Amino acid sequence: MAKTFHELLSEQIGNEFAASQQYIAVAVYFAGEDLPQLAAHFYRQSLEERNHAMMMVQYMLDRNLPVSVPGIPEVRNDFADVREPIALALAQEKQVTSNIEELFRAARGQNDPLGEQFMLWFLKEQVEEVASMTTLLNIAERADNLFDIENYVAREHVGDGGRDSGAPSAAGGAI
Repeated sequence: MAKTFHELLSEQIGNEFAASQQYIAVAVYFAGEDLPQLAAHFYRQSLEERNHAMMMVQYMLDRNLPVSVPGIPEVRNDFADVREPIALALAQEKQVTSNIEELFRAARGQNDPLGEQFMLWFLKEQVEEVASMTTLLNIAERADNLFDIENYVAREHVGDGGRDSGAPSAAGGAI
C-alpha cells in the first residue's frame, strides 16, 4: 500500500534533519583539513537543510497535521580525500530530489493541491542544489591543488545559501 503524502512528508522531515547533520560532519571534516571556505560552505548547507525540515514542520502545523520530530541515523565522518564528501553530498542531493518528486506525485495522486503547491518550491530548490553540488564536485576533480577549490568557493557564489523570498515559512523562523 502506497504511503500518503503526509506520511511521506513526515519521513522527509527526518531526511532533511539527517542531511543537515551529514553536512555538519562534512564541514567539520573540511575544517579539520584546514579548508575554511569548504567548511563554511557546508556549515551553510547544514543550516539550509535544517530550514527545509522546519518548513515542512510549519506546513504540517498549518494544516493541523500531527508532527513527530524523528531521530536520525549515524552520519559519515571519515573521508579518504576532499572529493569523497562532495560526492557524498551530491548523492544525498540526488536522493532528496527523488524523495521530493515522490512527494509531489503523492500529493497529485491524492488530489491534494495544497500539498502539490507546497512541493513545487522544493522541486525548484533541488534543481539548484544538484547543479551547485555537481559543479563543486567537477571543480574538485579538476583542481590541481586544494587551494584551487578554496579559491573557487571563495570567488564564486555556490548555491543560493537558502535565501529565497518565495520560500515557505520555517517553524521558529529560518536561521
